[in-house]
Amino acid sequence: MIGIDGARLDAMLARERAAWSAARPKAAALRERARRSQLHGTPQHWIHQFPPPVPLVIDRAVGARLYDTDGHEYADFGLAGTAALWGHNHPAVVSAVREQIDRGSVTLWSSEDHVVVTEELQRRFGLPFWQFAVSATDANRFALTLARAVTGRQKTVVFNHAYHGSVDESLTGSVGVEFNDIDALDRALASGDVAAVLAEPVMTNGGAVIHPRPGFHAALRDLTRRTGTLLILDETQTIPAGPGGCTRDLGLEPDIITMGKCIAGGVPAGVYGMSDAVAAAAMRYTEAGDGGLGSTMASGPLAVRAMRAVLSEVMTDATYAHMNRLATRYANDVTTVIAKYGLPWHVGRLGGRVSYAFMPQPPHSASQLYPRVGASVREALWLYLANRGIVLNGMSGAALMSPMTAEPDVDRHGSLFAEAISELV
Repeated sequence: MIGIDGARLDAMLARERAAWSAARPKAAALRERARRSQLHGTPQHWIHQFPPPVPLVIDRAVGARLYDTDGHEYADFGLAGTAALWGHNHPAVVSAVREQIDRGSVTLWSSEDHVVVTEELQRRFGLPFWQFAVSATDANRFALTLARAVTGRQKTVVFNHAYHGSVDESLTGSVGVEFNDIDALDRALASGDVAAVLAEPVMTNGGAVIHPRPGFHAALRDLTRRTGTLLILDETQTIPAGPGGCTRDLGLEPDIITMGKCIAGGVPAGVYGMSDAVAAAAMRYTEAGDGGLGSTMASGPLAVRAMRAVLSEVMTDATYAHMNRLATRYANDVTTVIAKYGLPWHVGRLGGRVSYAFMPQPPHSASQLYPRVGASVREALWLYLANRGIVLNGMSGAALMSPMTAEPDVDRHGSLFAEAISELV
């Protein structure tokens, strides 16, 4: 990689891997024990793909910090890939969950909390009707089911290398085009047989923040309307943009919005909202039977009470001001080091989310990031920082700011990042 000394990179990787493993004997023992009952010895297979040679084994998570079974403490900038965006135990969420557990966690009936939550989602995101799911994956699955029912079509368009959860329709059998490529999208929709375009309003996967080019969203909306295709915006990882996500921030007009992860502050939950036209079709579709929508746990009182707390007490303007301030500081620290050494890297930010890509200009599509450019550098930086108490996203190296993130931790990241790069150039 331009600007990075290969021999120094190899030496750092070897040293940091060895240091990590040597300092975590309990984690190593648990990993070996887990191999007898878990794929790869991890509870979810992708943990095995993360940088540390021995996975993190967490004893507890408090605020924006992690504590592992070997006694190490970390400032957590990964925040469970947005699921812990508000911190691991925000007081408002903890209080709401404790109260609701005493009042019942599953009933299969309505409550006032359901109404308050859907009214607030309506106010923030502009779509009039909302339903509940167990996760963002579920919300996307239900949204695609509705799209097929409304349009009578089967195909789905997604953008290459996008991630919308473990939804079959977004992983296999869908038509893929490049983000920001209007001509390719036009060709994909021209046949008139696509039920929906499923998209993040700003792409966040793949190791970068990929913003829409000027005019992209207007063209996307125009093309989908002209071809009778529904537009589904997945706001699950773009909520760091603001209290109304990118939908409000960019003035977008989707037919359906989906989201999950952080919406209930750590309790598994998802929601999906729909326009009047989609809601009318959904009413007809679900008039008799369930239509393949919803599940027993989809609107459980525990998750919905947590959502109410998040929407009313956590997702506030003050919270976002704090997150944006720290994210700006974090991004500036990284940008300063990159400029100092003349590295051809780019730093991207979306509200409280920051990531850097190993290319000089902002990427316009996720395919520009594949094959994984700079994978060894990203791994070395992750290990260097984690061995010194800073944990980034294990998959992409991205950082998230929460309302519980402390400024000294941001400053410490900046200092350690500078030290690591000075060793590598």
